[in-house]
Amino acid sequence: NRVTANKGVDLAVAPGEIHALVGENGAGKSTLMKILYGLEQPTSGQIYLRSKPVHIANPQVAIQLGIGMVHQNFMLVPSFTIAENIVLNREPTRGGVIDERRAIAETQALADRYGLAVIPDARVDSVPVGMRQRVEILKALYRGADIFILDEPTAVLTPNETTDLFVAIRRLVDQGKTIIFITHKLREVRAISDRVTVLRDGMVIGTLLTAEATERDLARMMVGRDVLTTVEKPPAQPGASVLTVLNLSCLDVGGKRVLDDVSFTVRAGEILGIAGVEGNGQTELVEVLTGLRPALSGSATVGEQSIVGRLPRQIREMGVAHIPEDRLTNGVAGDISIAENLIVDRFYRAPYTRRGLLQPRRIAENGRERIAQFGIVAPSGAIPANVLSGGNMQKIVIARELSAAPKLLIAAQPTRGVDVGAIEFIHQQLVDQRTRGLAILLISAELSEVMKLSDRLLVMYNGQIAATFEDVATLREEELGLYMLGAHTPHPPARVLAKSFTPPPRSSPRQWGGG
Repeated sequence: NRVTANKGVDLAVAPGEIHALVGENGAGKSTLMKILYGLEQPTSGQIYLRSKPVHIANPQVAIQLGIGMVHQNFMLVPSFTIAENIVLNREPTRGGVIDERRAIAETQALADRYGLAVIPDARVDSVPVGMRQRVEILKALYRGADIFILDEPTAVLTPNETTDLFVAIRRLVDQGKTIIFITHKLREVRAISDRVTVLRDGMVIGTLLTAEATERDLARMMVGRDVLTTVEKPPAQPGASVLTVLNLSCLDVGGKRVLDDVSFTVRAGEILGIAGVEGNGQTELVEVLTGLRPALSGSATVGEQSIVGRLPRQIREMGVAHIPEDRLTNGVAGDISIAENLIVDRFYRAPYTRRGLLQPRRIAENGRERIAQFGIVAPSGAIPANVLSGGNMQKIVIARELSAAPKLLIAAQPTRGVDVGAIEFIHQQLVDQRTRGLAILLISAELSEVMKLSDRLLVMYNGQIAATFEDVATLREEELGLYMLGAHTPHPPARVLAKSFTPPPRSSPRQWGGG
């Protein structure tokens, strides 16, 4: 099943600009950039670079032409140091052997020049995601790139890491680099770009000066209709407690207490939100509740049954569904089909297995139903999940979890890496399920999301519950942000209230003046 991902696309990017490329998942953004980087070949059309026609046969040609790409899923060797990754295949040598000291020195000099803070001798698998992304940018700089393609660069970043990335992008541009910024986050488009091009169904809908485009305009261009920014949410009618957590604690691999005496309940027919800057125990809480991490102490029960220390399958069979924060690691098996991914948690039960044998026709039928129900953009359920965009992979996870008819849904970052149209759909699905009686524990680093969806709200800071809000409707984003930052007084200095992802202004504002 061949799909035309790009249809007669015209895109012009000027030297020294930040050009955003937006569109729904499956609109053709990543495919277009893969063509520019030589990972895929066009069937028609011509690429011009600095007014000259070029044929980009592979990434090596792209690198020689000064084009660098930072992929959604980083292309680093986890067991190598940062310096080793940056100089890989271009290692400085001395006396016929790799000069490690020089590699570290060159990495540090490059990092200092562009304001991309890294630890050259640290192993990649030991550093935060934001630093790994800086390593990818430094890799491209080391190879002489002056045009950077950033593919959904903030999808896995915390708000603070996003701020750091935006500062780095502006520094790159101030030093003569050109940025193509692929995203679906319209607030970020307006915060960072000079111009924005919108793709829909593989075609260019238009290119606008960012200063003249509203989020509503861009969303309409992306989706082809007005997108609702609010959720139709009737008042909650909570029932009996479904999940009860008492004094739950756990340790990280280094023996540090990362979850510290946490207690709360989630009732049927409500969404309990947990807000917090990532890294404050939310991930560990979810892992304990889903059987992926042992608890140190405390209890957690679903109904009358304890889930602490149970295997993930046992917990799922108690009626617990889980949308994981990292879909690539825990949500989707990329090498198997969409249809198979939709039943991986229930393949051993009827109607998908009969007398010990899988039932391919029933699996395929379920795949077709879920693809249609959840708007998964794919030609069929038979194709591997890893050929889909990140947002469509997320839809697979959500389709599987909600179709399991759970009692409790643990939703961690449910719209991370998902476009505006899909966010609208997912939010409404969660609210509709809650209204039908599902108990939902929602963990999100997006303030607007957790405030929009939650009926009650907790804030986690440093592994503990820092605040509890029973009436989310009267809660101000600024107040919530303070608790997320560890402030326990309602009115600390106003500077803390600044939205964390909005970068500082450019040192020298630049006017758009055409080519």
